[in-house]
Amino acid sequence: MSQRWRQIRGDPSIRRFLFRQSRVDNEFDNDLSGVLAKAGRLLVERGMFHAKLHFSSGQVTLWSMHDPYNYQVYLKDEFLRPGFEDSFPVASYPINAVVPPHRIGDVLAVFGTLRRSDKAIYLRSASLNIINGMVGLNFSCDGSHYLHYTDLLEQGAGVFG
Repeated sequence: MSQRWRQIRGDPSIRRFLFRQSRVDNEFDNDLSGVLAKAGRLLVERGMFHAKLHFSSGQVTLWSMHDPYNYQVYLKDEFLRPGFEDSFPVASYPINAVVPPHRIGDVLAVFGTLRRSDKAIYLRSASLNIINGMVGLNFSCDGSHYLHYTDLLEQGAGVFG
């Protein structure tokens, strides 16, 4: 996949009614910092190389280095359970990861800002792949962005607002 920034516009009917909707807080929003921290620990300490956080529906999709061809989907009740990450073995951070472990929290913080920055145009889901450095973002306007994590960090959340 190209590492250039790609923007894909979604369904025009969704964009047409964009300002007639607003984000409603859910369980992930009520503990957003905890959700992001848990995702970070899974990526840094527990062998996950790709995580997709579905903020709007309260689910997380994880790809493990131990079984990369089979992703697992976890619903909010599972993911929010204390000690969830302890169900995965401790793993060394992969030497071939493009994203340095100390930058994962920064990327996830931008996800949190994009989720909270606007009630009409907000982040519905976001993904990070630490091996190739790619970030995927899907917004309430049905627009999607795919970009390298360095572009996300350089531009910050303001570029999407």
